Amino acid sequence: MPKLERLMKLLAVLLDTSFPLSAEDLRRRIGGYPDHDASFRRSFERDKDDLRSLGVDILVASVPETEPPIDGYRVDRDAYAGQDPQLEPDELAALHLAAALVRAETLGDDAFWKLGGARNDESPSAIASVPDSAAAGAFHTAIAKSNPARFTYGGVDRVLEPSRISFVHGNWYVSGHDRSRDAERVFRIDRIESDVELDGTQTYERRPARGPEVIRIWELGEADPIDAVVRIDASAAMWARVHLRSDEVTENGDGSIDVHLVVRNPEAFSDWVLTFLDAAVIVSPEELINRFVAGLDEVIEAGS
Repeated sequence: MPKLERLMKLLAVLLDTSFPLSAEDLRRRIGGYPDHDASFRRSFERDKDDLRSLGVDILVASVPETEPPIDGYRVDRDAYAGQDPQLEPDELAALHLAAALVRAETLGDDAFWKLGGARNDESPSAIASVPDSAAAGAFHTAIAKSNPARFTYGGVDRVLEPSRISFVHGNWYVSGHDRSRDAERVFRIDRIESDVELDGTQTYERRPARGPEVIRIWELGEADPIDAVVRIDASAAMWARVHLRSDEVTENGDGSIDVHLVVRNPEAFSDWVLTFLDAAVIVSPEELINRFVAGLDEVIEAGS
């Protein structure tokens, strides 16, 4: 069992119990610990230390009806009292770890505390930071109130019925139905050229949000779509499928695959192809092949 999954289960069990649980009780309920007793004790102590470093206050008290007394552990759920969003213990545990490991700059230090997240100044193990964005906040409000949002993007005035806010590759994106084009669109929020204004006099019927699998870097652009074909060697085919839909892939007899993509951002498309090193080649069109080669020439010149 991966350590993060084990930590989430441990925290969920500690939140869900009304009385202290011994280390052996937790070992049985959670699973994933080493079978050897000494190894289990070391892993369990490290897990407790990790949760405490993330701001979790683990209470220690004697397990009821034990003689001699045995130390037990739990987390006081009342410490997270507030407006109860009715989260299940595993959901609360996931929220706590996510809030502790990824700091949201738009939120105050106590924003997640009552829900189970650690305060920023008590989370030395944070591994990422989500930057502030007033425009992203405006789109959150638009989604919550089902109000269309008006803004300028690519020199064009837009009216968007937003359905999802996403944070991908270090940038905020908003997706939804663009009334200006009568089509689904994804916009990179930091490239919006005006304030985001909500039309409080109108509402719209929420459409299904585009899933994360749709937000791929070569699709994020306003350029005219280009049909591209990339051939990927058998050695990298399995990894490539993580980013692809089944209808985009054609199997070849040697184990390689031909990938058929619609590209709106040629620069991002080239970056994706480069991740495969010599295991991928652009088959068509000529336009993208020439862009790719020109980009490689620029890198070579810059390094010489």
